[in-house]
Amino acid sequence: MTYDEALARLKAHGQEGALRFWNKLDAEGRRRLLAQIGRIDLDNVSRLARLLTPRGSAGPAHADIAPATVLPGLELADAANVRAGRDALRAGRVGVLLVAGGQGSRLGFEGPKGMFPLAPITGATLFEIHARKILALQRAYGADLPLYVMTSRANDAATRDFFERHGRFGLPAGAVRFFVQGMWPALTADGQLLLDAPDHVFESPDGHGGILDALEADGSFDDMSRRGVEFLFYFQVDNPLVEIADPGFIGLHRRREADASVKVCAKKHPAEGLGVAVERGGRNAIVEYSELTDAQKEATGSGGRLLFLYGSVAIHVFSLDFLRQECARRLPVHIAHKKVPYCDAGGQTVAPDRPNAFKFEKFIFDVLPDAERVVNVEFAREEEFSPVKNARGDDSPDTARRDMMRKQARRLEQCGVTVPRDAQGLPRHRIEIDPCFAPGPADLRGKVKPGMRVEGDLLLA
Repeated sequence: MTYDEALARLKAHGQEGALRFWNKLDAEGRRRLLAQIGRIDLDNVSRLARLLTPRGSAGPAHADIAPATVLPGLELADAANVRAGRDALRAGRVGVLLVAGGQGSRLGFEGPKGMFPLAPITGATLFEIHARKILALQRAYGADLPLYVMTSRANDAATRDFFERHGRFGLPAGAVRFFVQGMWPALTADGQLLLDAPDHVFESPDGHGGILDALEADGSFDDMSRRGVEFLFYFQVDNPLVEIADPGFIGLHRRREADASVKVCAKKHPAEGLGVAVERGGRNAIVEYSELTDAQKEATGSGGRLLFLYGSVAIHVFSLDFLRQECARRLPVHIAHKKVPYCDAGGQTVAPDRPNAFKFEKFIFDVLPDAERVVNVEFAREEEFSPVKNARGDDSPDTARRDMMRKQARRLEQCGVTVPRDAQGLPRHRIEIDPCFAPGPADLRGKVKPGMRVEGDLLLA
C-alpha cells in the first residue's frame, strides 16, 4: 500500500489523523504504519464508531431478564450421560478449543500466560497441565482429541515455539493447531483512532467472541469437519482445575441435543465478577456482572438465595454445526471505557491516569440467544474453577496451587489414603498428580495403596 492509497482509505472514513506523524517517520516506520493501515478493516471501525453515544455509555441496564434454568450437578455423573460422552470421545467426535491469547503481565510474568509455571512440585506450566489432560484422554479412549489453541498477535510466535520446544507435551503433531485472534482499534469519544506510537495505531484483542471469525478465516472449522468433530469443548488457559472434555458434560450436551452447554457455579457473593445465566424472552443468555445494576446483583428469592445466583466461568460445549452457523451472524459488541496509551502532539507516548478511549469486544456467550437448545448445569467450584488472574490475593498462583492440592488430596482420600491437613484444611505436604498417571479418582484407585499415609511431598507421575 502506498501513502496516497492509505490516505484515500482513511479520508473515506474520516480517519486521516492516523498519518499525522508521517513526515517524522523513517522509511521503516512508514512501512510499518502503511502495513498496519492495510490490515485494519476501516468499514468495521466506522461501524464501531457509530455504536458510541455522545458519552460512550454502554446502554441501558438489563431490565427484562429472569434467572435461567440450571440442572443439578448430578447430571454430570449420570451413567447414561457419561456413557454417551465416552462414546463420543472414542469415536473421535470431540475437539478441544483453548483460549490462550493473554499475556502474563498481571502476574509479573513476561510471555504468554499459558507459559506460567504453576504445578506445586514440578512447576509445570498451564500449557503443560492442560496438554497432559488431553493426552491422558487420547490414551484412555484410543482416539484423536484435537486441540485448537487461540493465540494473539502478541503471543502467537512464543506459544508455537514453546509447544515445539517441549514436544507438544506428548501430543501428536497433527493434533495441535494454532490460530490467531483478531484485533480491533480503540476509539476516542468522537470515534477517532489512537496512535500509541507515531508509526502504530493502538489495537487490542477483539474478545473471545472473535474466536468464530478467527476459526473460519484460519480454516480450522474445515479441519474439524474433516476430522469428524461434532462437539467442541471450550475453556480458558488460566483455569488449571478444569476437567477437559468431561464425559458427563459431553454426554449431557449430546443426549439433550443441545446447540450450546454451559457449566455454572454458585457465586460467592453478589459482587463477584462472573457473568450470570439468565433467560430473556424465552432465550438463554449470559449477562456480564458489570452490566447488572446493584439491585439485580443483590436481589434474593425464596430462602434468601441470590436471584441471579449462577455464574459462568467459560466452560462450554458447543455443537460444531451451530458455531459454523453463528459465523454468518454478527455478535453484539461490548464497549468498555479504558485507559489507552496515546501519542501527544509532539509524538511522545502518554500513559493516561484515567479512561480516555473505548475498547470493543465480542463475547462467545452471546451466541446463546441464537441457540434453540441450551443446557446450563451446575458444577462444584472446588473441583473445576480456580483461575490465575492476579499476582497476589484472590485468583492468584497461590490460591490456584492451594486448590489444586486440595483437589488431589480429596481424590487420594477417596482411595483410602490419609492426607494430613492443617487447621485451614490445606494438605501439610505438597501433592501433585500427573493427569497421565491418573486422570480421575477411578484411575487412581488401582495405583495407590489404601491405608497409606502421605508423609512428605508426593509426586505421582
